[in-house]
Amino acid sequence: MVNKKLWEDNHTDSINRMEPRAHFTSFPSEIDAKTGELGHTHFYQKLNGRWSFLFLDAPEYSPQDFYKTSYDYTSWDTIEVPGNWQRQGYGNMHYSDLWYNFPIIPPYVPVENPTGIYRTTFDIDEIKTDFQYILRFQGVDSAFEVYLNDTFIGYSKGARIQSEFDLSDQLITGKNMLTVRVFQWSDGTYLEDQDMWWLSGIFRDVELFARPVVGLYDFTVKTVFDDDYHHATLIVHPTVEYKGQNIHYQLEDNDGNTIFQEEQDSRESLVKKVNNPIKWSSEDPYLYTLAMTVYSGKEMVETIHQQVGFRQVEVKGNTFLVNGVAINLKGVNRHDYHPLKGRVTTKEDVEADITLMKKHNINAVRTAHYPNAPCLYELCDQYGLYVIDEADLECHGFELTEDYKWLADNLDWEEAFVNRLKRTLMRDKNHPSIIMWSLGNESAFGHNFRKMAEYAKATDPTRLVHYEGDFEAEVTDVYSTMYTWLEHDSKQTMDQIASSTTKPHILCEYGHAMGNGPGNLKEYQDIFYKYDHMQGGFIWEWFDHGIESYSDDGRTYYKYGGDFGDEPNNGNFCIDGLLMPDRTPSTSLKEYKKVIEPVETRAFDIRAGIYELVNRLDFNSLDDYQLTCQFYEDDKLVAEKEQVIPDIQPGNAANIVISYPNAKQTKPEIQYTVHFTYTLKRATNWAKAGFEVTRSVFVYDEAIPTINYKGADSGNITYVEENGLVTVSGEKFKVTFDKVLGQILDSTYNGHRIIEQGPAFNLWRAPIDNDMYILEDYRNDYFLHLGHDMVRDVQYELKKDHFEWRMRSLYGTTNNSWYYDLTYTYKVFADGKIQVALEGIASGRKDNAPPMLPRIGVQMRVNRSLDKASWRGLGPHENYTDSCQSAYPGVFHKHIDDLFVNYVKPQANGNHMDCDWVCLGNDSISLHCKADKRINFSALRYEDADLEKAKHTVDLQERDYIILHIDQQQNGLGSNSCGQDQLDKYRCKFRDFTLEFELSLK
Repeated sequence: MVNKKLWEDNHTDSINRMEPRAHFTSFPSEIDAKTGELGHTHFYQKLNGRWSFLFLDAPEYSPQDFYKTSYDYTSWDTIEVPGNWQRQGYGNMHYSDLWYNFPIIPPYVPVENPTGIYRTTFDIDEIKTDFQYILRFQGVDSAFEVYLNDTFIGYSKGARIQSEFDLSDQLITGKNMLTVRVFQWSDGTYLEDQDMWWLSGIFRDVELFARPVVGLYDFTVKTVFDDDYHHATLIVHPTVEYKGQNIHYQLEDNDGNTIFQEEQDSRESLVKKVNNPIKWSSEDPYLYTLAMTVYSGKEMVETIHQQVGFRQVEVKGNTFLVNGVAINLKGVNRHDYHPLKGRVTTKEDVEADITLMKKHNINAVRTAHYPNAPCLYELCDQYGLYVIDEADLECHGFELTEDYKWLADNLDWEEAFVNRLKRTLMRDKNHPSIIMWSLGNESAFGHNFRKMAEYAKATDPTRLVHYEGDFEAEVTDVYSTMYTWLEHDSKQTMDQIASSTTKPHILCEYGHAMGNGPGNLKEYQDIFYKYDHMQGGFIWEWFDHGIESYSDDGRTYYKYGGDFGDEPNNGNFCIDGLLMPDRTPSTSLKEYKKVIEPVETRAFDIRAGIYELVNRLDFNSLDDYQLTCQFYEDDKLVAEKEQVIPDIQPGNAANIVISYPNAKQTKPEIQYTVHFTYTLKRATNWAKAGFEVTRSVFVYDEAIPTINYKGADSGNITYVEENGLVTVSGEKFKVTFDKVLGQILDSTYNGHRIIEQGPAFNLWRAPIDNDMYILEDYRNDYFLHLGHDMVRDVQYELKKDHFEWRMRSLYGTTNNSWYYDLTYTYKVFADGKIQVALEGIASGRKDNAPPMLPRIGVQMRVNRSLDKASWRGLGPHENYTDSCQSAYPGVFHKHIDDLFVNYVKPQANGNHMDCDWVCLGNDSISLHCKADKRINFSALRYEDADLEKAKHTVDLQERDYIILHIDQQQNGLGSNSCGQDQLDKYRCKFRDFTLEFELSLK
């Protein structure tokens, strides 16, 4: 006979767990409620802290009577609660995007099932009989039992969902003993296969509090507008367990003015018209306060304050509306994450995330892929973020069984599926920020999802139902897709969806922010703006999920999948966020901020000073912003003036006219730019007045290239041949050429060595994460990293005003029949200037060439002391052809080390486009590079091979020289770690090219 294990019973979702209800706080008086502080409630203890802890390999190894107060646990360890036990030295760290860590035989899990037994004590001075004492767990992974004072209290699963237990009958005055046994694996784990670290234990707050038994057990708040969206009806459905109470309702606005007061029986619903309320939206998150005071006879029982946002969500035609407007979601997917503590986050952490989102113009969050801690929703209400609240449900590993819907279409699991949505919906139902309930993620589709949608629509028709796995949008209110391509020969594209869908469409995931990337964000946003029913999307994702670690010499770096011996793993696929693990914004977050800017500035007629402003908001005018026009001569600010922004309604545009300063006094070698800088007029709860919301920069007077240099008479130049080397000398410089390689070997100026090698042709760059699916072809078919020069001819001569060196070479890669026929021409002038011209003819069997090349350009080695970089081109941060909206033209200055972007997994970085000059120097010497046609440059202390070989930043060892890349073209970034590859217009292709620039040694 087989004993059925509690943690393997998919029909037992809980034992003695209280019915799910809204998350709210009860206070004994109106004065206490206004403080909002938990210390002013009837009774409250947070049980976080150091608990005694016993770690076991399986539940069956639990000591007999482990939960009894008489059991001696003095030899146990201690552990921090909340916390994940893997981050505190117990069990194994493991990251996977897809796989279950055990055989797929639902509902069974391995007998080796790591188990943690937690114990703590707490004191109760007085137990009041007219109160219910509730123990609340915000998150425990994966299933757990609760014991109090020798008694089994209950059982629950659903790792990231609130669980409450009634302790009233078991509490004693004085010291109480609480024991919690947590199972790492349970049948619930089959529904919790999300893309993240597998982390276990009590990882959210544990709270003990009291509520009056004759008070409100639950309540539901709804708002409904009339047909014109002018007046609203406030609906409150109270739930009580006893008869005879009255509820006094009072609604106040933000200034404390009373909108209405009304008292009625607690078994009746409040239905109250509110004239012309201020509507809640992400742009104006206006909240009213609803005070609900419960009376039993004449005795006050409790007061509850609930924030109310008047907003309505609905579908009309093929768009979904908020307050009658088809909005555009500019969102991110967010996990709970901390680089040291795993999935443990605090309200301060969450608030830091939300304020950072607001500062980057983000207006929406999808809680991927589970309900977050309650504070997130409260903060989204206050700060103004739309939320797709997702149930704790993902069965991704079943995709590999050839029966993806194994559980989704299995009636035996219906209750388990529906309960996860029910508990999410009931806890979070009163938050205006939530506009959609998401049924889960990547779990196929079937009967159980139909039942979940049925429950959501019956219980809460005021919100929409979302689930990307409902590929035909059978039960969902929006048609949701992931990583849909912009262009492809066979895959579904965004334009095809736009022309065919009958429902509103969103991308619940797109723009995979892994490493250096993504590209193409502007093209997606253009589609969202073009079609009302293409209503935006959510970047994957907010954080890099790196685990903070330290090298032997104390340097910080971040580990990812495979670094803990975890197998199978998905490597650095968890390093895919807009934020680096230490909360440093990646370049991609800066790019996203610009792409989703609230006001777009376009050049209508630059010469005439006419520019078009487009209001990209959904509800508000641009009245919240101050526009300042700043005028620059290269990097010098020469004028600044405030500009009146016209009254532009959402989605509309208007022209403004500006006048340029000193228009008749411009210098031909200087670039003149105007910066349109939009800042906040007034302080908000997420930024101070003057905070820069967006910036657009235009060149209104181009600099004229000055490359056509004619040097002094050649009498100042000599050259010497020796041992295959040709050394060209002038009064202050020497340039040495290698006759075998045909290249510059080195150069000096005033005795200082400046160029240490090069320039030499190069088409390889260290792979970025978005190259992962083409890297096999790059390396093993095309051998792009293995280039070879076949020097065919070297000629040189001293001419009247310069020394000229010409070299012809055939450049190809290992075992390939396509190649470049290269011609280098160097002209060395008497003052040390070197003109470089490289012509490349695409040759050989061109049909065998790859569809994309990483780059086309040259690289050289430069004295490592030339560590101060200046350039005129796009900056201030790195930019690529499909990720350059946030960069702008100007003259910039940075230390070489600040040009390097410290991606968790090293890869190509630091490119700067559209440059006409670059300078590397120090206080004594410098190397200037000028070009009459715009070039790309990057300057790093690492070779591409170093970046490619390193798994982590601490693996990088600086070279004793600087690698300077001058590129005619760089390939785009794409998002092909997940989604669209480089668009055709952004591809670096095998074709003829020319690259010309001038090097000056000073």
